[in-house]
Amino acid sequence: MITRGRYENLDGSQNHKKLAHLRQWRKERKAKIKDLSYRVPQAEERQLDYLRSNRTQTTVTWIGHSTFLLQMGGRNLITDPVWAERMGLEKRLAPPGLRLEELPPIDAVLLSHSHYDHMHLPTLRQLARANAGMQLFVPAGLGAKLRSCGFAHVTEANWWEELRFGSLELHFVPAQHWTRRTLFDMNTSHWGGWIVRPTNHGGKRHAIYFAGDSGYFPGFKLIGDRFPIKWALMPIGAYEPEWFMSQQHVSPEQAVQAFLDCGAELFVPMHYGAFRLADDTPREALDRLHAEWARRKLEPERLRVLHHGETLRQ
Repeated sequence: MITRGRYENLDGSQNHKKLAHLRQWRKERKAKIKDLSYRVPQAEERQLDYLRSNRTQTTVTWIGHSTFLLQMGGRNLITDPVWAERMGLEKRLAPPGLRLEELPPIDAVLLSHSHYDHMHLPTLRQLARANAGMQLFVPAGLGAKLRSCGFAHVTEANWWEELRFGSLELHFVPAQHWTRRTLFDMNTSHWGGWIVRPTNHGGKRHAIYFAGDSGYFPGFKLIGDRFPIKWALMPIGAYEPEWFMSQQHVSPEQAVQAFLDCGAELFVPMHYGAFRLADDTPREALDRLHAEWARRKLEPERLRVLHHGETLRQ
């Protein structure tokens, strides 16, 4: 949705926070004592040779935060590529699961929105230099900015729009979030998630749902009603304090509900463990996720908590 040049959420909200809210959060943070010692482990056996040669099997490899290598239909896609060593003043908590030079040739990038922990221009430039003709599929409103930064192959999408890429369908789907990179561009580009599935899906459960960054909202069920989803890549971090973050980031418990709403077969958590964006820790996010999974008596095999650099095969 767009009103007067500014994009909105499904319910029309724009997630404006006042300076007083930010000050209250900062005051609360000073009073908290957090254990930041836990690090997301690196995969014991990374499948680099397989990833470079694979042209047939669907795979998901977690690089870190919201960055995944997706392989489907003979194409290699990267979601929200961020190999930054820092985010703002904070040093990265754990290294990426794969180094940039270890990636197979990348055909396309899928961006969820323009926040710095999802759209990192230095990483995008490195990928573009190493992969001639690499396509960028981005939310509406981002094309002009990226072209001005020197990226030639950019395609924008609005919510529910379908794009074709070889033998793949790419569907840009809603999320509840916001965007801003400067003082003057609040919500001038959109935000959302991506459904990736083969064009010859036959209505079967082949889709990967990359949820991007989102608060809890009715859109999760709307997405599930439209697409039979195999794997849901769902955020679980940056939720504390919940009074401040809930409109833009799901808690682990809300992430489980979103997974059930969208009807996916497997839950793969993301958006934790790489950068400290809020007051929660990676260990807290995982503990709450596992506790909610057990409370709801969900099948253990439907939750796949990956290490950095670990690959799932369909």
